[in-house]
Amino acid sequence: MKKILAAILITALISVCVASALTACNRNDDKTTTVRLNEVTHSVFYAPLYVAINEGYFEEEGLKIELTNGGGADKSMTAVLSGQADIGLMGPEAAIYVKAAGSNNYPVVFGQLTNKDGSFLIGRTPNENFSWSDLEGKEIIGGRPGGMPAMTLEYAMYLNGLIDGENVKINYDVQFDLITAAFESGTGDACTMFEPVASTYEQEGKGYILTSVGAAAGEVPYTCFMATKNYISENRDTVLKFMRAIIKGIDFVTDNSPETIAKAVAPSFPDTSEALLAKAIDAYKAIDAYKTTPVMEREDYEQFLAILRFAGTLENDVAFEDIIDNSIATELYGG
Repeated sequence: MKKILAAILITALISVCVASALTACNRNDDKTTTVRLNEVTHSVFYAPLYVAINEGYFEEEGLKIELTNGGGADKSMTAVLSGQADIGLMGPEAAIYVKAAGSNNYPVVFGQLTNKDGSFLIGRTPNENFSWSDLEGKEIIGGRPGGMPAMTLEYAMYLNGLIDGENVKINYDVQFDLITAAFESGTGDACTMFEPVASTYEQEGKGYILTSVGAAAGEVPYTCFMATKNYISENRDTVLKFMRAIIKGIDFVTDNSPETIAKAVAPSFPDTSEALLAKAIDAYKAIDAYKTTPVMEREDYEQFLAILRFAGTLENDVAFEDIIDNSIATELYGG
């Protein structure tokens, strides 16, 4: 964990000088506030966010979202810590690592968006009767050590009798945002992809969706909104407005069909057909990947810590109260 945290903090320190030049850009005029949001990856897994953007929910709150893609939780956390982003959308493990290292201005989770791992296992040949045991003796591209995609994959495989280094090999040498390219170049027998990349990849005949990692790993607070303690305390009204828009997006996704949701998120995925987006959204709904309330439950957090301990990335537990702030979500949602 120390190596993981060191990489995040060093990059953040290098970036902080860049962030100082951007602080004057967080307000467009007297009526509109810009929120710089860094998402860990771009996926319909985060459909409520794109609904909130495209349906004008943020505009209704007087907010303008400046969205950037981190390409991995380590990079997204660096953006938050350095001040290049106001809010990060990523796995809570990134905040836990920072808090565990003793930082005073550590990130705090103020809203949960997804309820399961959103990745799908991709193979090179179709297998309609896939069983996890089919991976015995195979090499699977898992992603960056310490990142949630890699840890959840390892945990799901463990639950199905697969042990890294014993009867299967997990390749941790490929960065999260380079997994698809590495797999396409011939690395590994299988890998994981988020939607709509997974369905697009299959449609192009490059690989085949075998199963859902999230369905195998179970319920876990996989992706959350977070910001530093300082940002939240100094901009609480902005965070309230931000979460009010997100809750509208969550309700929209909860109450509507995949086809209706696909139309709403389509502007955020101009290169993907609405039919393919609907297929991907339906796959996420089928495993209950979308959270119906942004409030994180303590028992889900404890399960999350169990996965981190299993992966060997957490030396000392971080208390729920230290890293999770449900006050804003409960104030707006009432649950």
